Amino acid sequence: MGLGGCILLIGAGAILTFAVDWHVQGMNIHVAGLVLMAVGIIGTAAYVSIFKRRRVQPPPPAAPVVEEDRRYY
Repeated sequence: MGLGGCILLIGAGAILTFAVDWHVQGMNIHVAGLVLMAVGIIGTAAYVSIFKRRRVQPPPPAAPVVEEDRRYY
């Protein structure tokens, strides 16, 4: 699930929690919305942490060592 899917879950959960006043027998819509928002937030955190790890750039290479051959006659 990508970042878009996580944001979609957060949005759907917010709509179910705050904007819907349906009454379904055997299920609490508000709790289902909270669960969807929690899953979306956890998924977003996991995605961001994995994406952050992938974007770590290696340090720039050090300047090459130049050895001079000094001969004094």
